[in-house]
Amino acid sequence: MSASVQVESAARGAIADVPGAGRDRSFVLDLQAEAEPLARALGALPPLSDDERDAAIATWRGRMINETISAQVFAALLQQALAAGLNGGWLRRIGDAITDELRHGRQCAALVVALGGSARAEVARLPAVPDHADADPAEALARNVLSVGCLSETVAVALIGAERLRTGHAALRETLSAILADEVQHSRLGWELLEALLPRLSAAARARLDAYLEVALRHLIAHEQAHLPAADSVPSAAAEAVGVCGGAEAHSLLYGAIDEVILPRLRQLGIAA
Repeated sequence: MSASVQVESAARGAIADVPGAGRDRSFVLDLQAEAEPLARALGALPPLSDDERDAAIATWRGRMINETISAQVFAALLQQALAAGLNGGWLRRIGDAITDELRHGRQCAALVVALGGSARAEVARLPAVPDHADADPAEALARNVLSVGCLSETVAVALIGAERLRTGHAALRETLSAILADEVQHSRLGWELLEALLPRLSAAARARLDAYLEVALRHLIAHEQAHLPAADSVPSAAAEAVGVCGGAEAHSLLYGAIDEVILPRLRQLGIAA
């Protein structure tokens, strides 16, 4: 997940979009009933001003949406993995990621409720998950694994890791720690699966994957820049303690993850990055 998403209608932008791949139908995501008992277990949160509380609710509701809708992305990967003939171990790990993302949505919803908000939101549409009809199943899967695991999930690890360190409330820090542990596994899944798929690709398919990286990176940066806090935003200490992140650090972490982790690792795999 991109931990700093704050726009309530934002669905996960993990995959480079293609025209016609999404669904235009909006729907209401309602996690209120599941969130209420979890919120009670969190205990009292620190006192906040109205503005701080509103910012925190918007942050966690955005994460609630982002995480829940992420399950659809991994479900699409599972379908592609089946088509590519992957073995049961890979299928299990992708299936586990679907369950993880749904759980993350409930955990984030609990924070919304604990802060006094509603764990209901209208989602504009499901995110586009390209089927890459121009490619065979292994190449199509490799493109989406590159976008999801190697790019989006790796950036998420950097963002959530930093936010966990800034969070002052023990229950919130525990929530972010649990989400972070899962996102580390999702990123690891992406890198390991991409490495396993590369030998199955022809030279022409490898060249197309190199070209697709540029598309995926542009999409990742545009999505994150649109949904990360403004670069000049500086939350109060109280807001930061309940998960509202600062803009400058978030943007720095985005580019740091790309330049220092993602691109060098792709080069090690022989991808022109």
